[in-house]
Amino acid sequence: MTVEVKICGITDEEAMEAAIEAGVDHVGLVFYPKSPRAVTPEQATELLSYLERPVSRVGLLVDPDDALLDAVVGGVRLDLLQLHGNESPERVEAIRLEYGVPVMKMIPLAGPDDLAAAEAYIGVADRLLFDARPPKTATLPGGNAVSFDWTLLTGRRWPLPWFLAGGLTPANVAEAIRVSGAKAVDVSSGVETAPGRKSPELIRAFIAAARGA
Repeated sequence: MTVEVKICGITDEEAMEAAIEAGVDHVGLVFYPKSPRAVTPEQATELLSYLERPVSRVGLLVDPDDALLDAVVGGVRLDLLQLHGNESPERVEAIRLEYGVPVMKMIPLAGPDDLAAAEAYIGVADRLLFDARPPKTATLPGGNAVSFDWTLLTGRRWPLPWFLAGGLTPANVAEAIRVSGAKAVDVSSGVETAPGRKSPELIRAFIAAARGA
């Protein structure tokens, strides 16, 4: 089994090229102004111009209104919309139908009870992403370098593909895959030297570790 890898929050050419050369499957661009990883549709289009082979293009949005969706989907060719806020199942389905782009919904996890929330998105989302519930002091819904108990997902079966995220690094991703059974992983802060600053070396190490798992 080859594990899919997504590098999220890419903001510069060097990181994009490192991810591509290392064999990344998905590249994530953040369209959330409060994030240190935020890019505009124009910047995203420029970054995606460096793709030299087929790679899934993912746009991350947090509780987006229609105006932002119009600007992003209308201005950037994306293969997947990652909804990383408090979007309801009804909103997820409406976005998917209106914009004609597959949708991945983030489910924040801290304990077993949180898994029940995922059920409501089966049938309206194309993928799920399990991320750590942000600390109460956090100002961002993701990219907080926080992980959750991976055994929450051990042995679970979902009728749609899913990603594991939250506090993953080159040092722990292989163990996270082994424990959770994830077939796809997503990293952002775990391959950074500072918020929003991706390290080509860490990107390469993360992809190698995930592939080695």
